[in-house]
Amino acid sequence: MILKRRADVERYLQSAADTRAALIWGPDLGLIRERGHTLAATVATRPDDPFDVALLSELDLTDGGARLEEQLLAHSLMRGRRLVRLRLSGDRGEGEDAASAALSRHIAGDFNVDAFFLIEAGNLKTTSALRKAAEKADRCAAIACYADEPADLGRLARETLAREKVGLAPDALELFVSRLPQERGVARQEIERLALFLGPGSGIVASVAELAEFVGVEPDASLADAAVDAFGGRLAAAHAGLRRAALEGESGPAVVRALSSHFGRLRKAIVMKEAGRPLSDAIKELRIFWKTEREFTRQARGWTLSELERLQPELLAADQACKQTGSPDTLIGEHLALSIAGRARRLGL
Repeated sequence: MILKRRADVERYLQSAADTRAALIWGPDLGLIRERGHTLAATVATRPDDPFDVALLSELDLTDGGARLEEQLLAHSLMRGRRLVRLRLSGDRGEGEDAASAALSRHIAGDFNVDAFFLIEAGNLKTTSALRKAAEKADRCAAIACYADEPADLGRLARETLAREKVGLAPDALELFVSRLPQERGVARQEIERLALFLGPGSGIVASVAELAEFVGVEPDASLADAAVDAFGGRLAAAHAGLRRAALEGESGPAVVRALSSHFGRLRKAIVMKEAGRPLSDAIKELRIFWKTEREFTRQARGWTLSELERLQPELLAADQACKQTGSPDTLIGEHLALSIAGRARRLGL
């Protein structure tokens, strides 16, 4: 049984109606954990009680699923509803096949029919046996967790801030949501941090001006900084900028675009320099931010056209690789930035 609509998912998480199991999966691990906790609290009277709840991982499935089946056969020692909660890490956990077999048998009634089997997994493919078993079973809910849309993040921010008796004006909320990372767990942390910034219980409804100190720079600033650091040979700083950008919701393609943009401006400046024009003219024409003028000048003197020409195929290859379905685009962007930083260091930058 596949649940897609948000209202249907939320209704189910509060009732677990007519089911013996649920599979919660997808690329957003924060949302998976959040929904898993909600459902566990619905199913089990005492979700943290080891007498009612068994918490397993794929490490517990190395025996072919015997321990999992044993837990699904067991009854609660405290007369509450038995909950067996299995967490599989990664896109395909080592225990997926054992979990799929146990799920099918549990739905068929081979184990304790009063027990609830909750599986939390990564981003399962459409060919996944576990995903297929959950989606086709009438007494199992299959819930996918994808990155939140702006409307979802806005609702999460409003509800979380309201519980702390603070809030944001409409335009401030729009600005704040536009800066939030899409991963639910990280977004929630940022919202909770904002609540502390505003002062829990203060009743403040912050405006855009009052939010400015908390929000800080534009989301793409970290990528721009990372590009400057990469071409300047600063490995650690470039890596830190990429981590900040990832938390701001930027992905591999955005990293490659930022690096390519800096590459283009640097190449144009060097062409102008070799044509006999002063670098100050290039900086003015390219509208280089005044805080990075000195660093840009240093890079324009350190890089050469021949070295940039050798780098260009890497930029094109990374751009094409990021556009392929299922590619690890974040890793591709990070590898490209660190490769550029390495080249810059070899040039003496």
